[in-house]
Amino acid sequence: MDNLNLISNFAEFKELKNIDKATMIGVLEDVFRHALQKQYETDENFDVIINPEKGDLEIWRTRTVVEDDAVENPNMQIGVSEMKTIDPSYEVGDDYVDEIKLASFGRRTVLSLRQNLASRILDLEKASLYEKYKERVGDIVTGEVYQVWKKEVLILDDEDNELVLPKTEQIPNDFYRKGDTIKAIVKTVEMNNNQPRIILSRTASQFLERLFEQEVPEIFDGLITIKKIVRIPGERAKVAVESYDERIDPVGACVGMKGSRIYSIVKELRNENIDVVNYTSNPSLFIQRALNPAKISSITIDEEKMTASVYLQPDQVPLAIGKGGLNIRLSKMLTGYDIDVYREIEEEDVALTEFSDEIEGWMIEALKNVGFDTAKSVLEVPVEEVASRADLELEQAQKIVEILKAEFE
Repeated sequence: MDNLNLISNFAEFKELKNIDKATMIGVLEDVFRHALQKQYETDENFDVIINPEKGDLEIWRTRTVVEDDAVENPNMQIGVSEMKTIDPSYEVGDDYVDEIKLASFGRRTVLSLRQNLASRILDLEKASLYEKYKERVGDIVTGEVYQVWKKEVLILDDEDNELVLPKTEQIPNDFYRKGDTIKAIVKTVEMNNNQPRIILSRTASQFLERLFEQEVPEIFDGLITIKKIVRIPGERAKVAVESYDERIDPVGACVGMKGSRIYSIVKELRNENIDVVNYTSNPSLFIQRALNPAKISSITIDEEKMTASVYLQPDQVPLAIGKGGLNIRLSKMLTGYDIDVYREIEEEDVALTEFSDEIEGWMIEALKNVGFDTAKSVLEVPVEEVASRADLELEQAQKIVEILKAEFE
């Protein structure tokens, strides 16, 4: 049994994932020295020579030539008579170096060596993979879909390392087949039962930030700063940007000529609508920009309670609220203020809160949350739409309409 039988994959050394040559040589030498200690009780007089280019290994032992009756340890010394049969030129006191063949270890030791080596290489690969991706948390990676399961997608990177994209980290409109190319950020790297688990995400705000860095050179170069990103993945996002160079329009730079820069980002995010907002430290102005495209008539801010009351013309309220309430939700998240939207009440109109004795409080809140804050704002819309938008039963909506009509009659 020769050296190559023991390390049949030794020649593939340079192809081992994530393990540099010096580290691998150290592991191999350590494994063989451990075997020498068990076989000969010491490895001090042995040299382990590894040649990664040829894919082979040699073990050489150094013994001192002594008088025949002075041999105390056959592993450390060799009698002069025995030495003369090997090479007559040696004298007492000389050092004799001979090669140790793996066959001399015995079959069971060689099998143990093989298993130990395979185990150490596997552990080394796992540790190296963990460290590699631990440093890449927050970075974008691209891989190929290998397997699609109900709760997650298994992805292989360009070195065939396994990455996982859980269902919870996928954009709702994401749909993948085996062989598809996928782009995501590294969210977390965990070590479970000595097995690295690399979790990717496409829903994290940081994923959108990295996409902007890729598409907008001014952001990558630091000329434009992303102050904050808020998202409802697959639906809508708001990005606050700022430039310290007055010559640069941060919003225009991010959108690009005719939307060229932002188009590829929107496409990657499954047509997620992206609002780019010019950041300002003025909370009143920032809230107005966040609620775009709605035009605000006036605004009152309580900075201690972090609340804002925004007043708009009736036709602007739906724009401020947005489809499904997305615009107002994201504006609150972006600015950090709890924003209440009010219609500018005409003299003959009445605020819904005035009907708290006749209409239950939760119903009034439900109506206000979707832009109905006055009696006329409710009466101007078909009762079926009122019920649908406020998530009320039709009978409840009809009862509310009757109460409001009675006020004007």
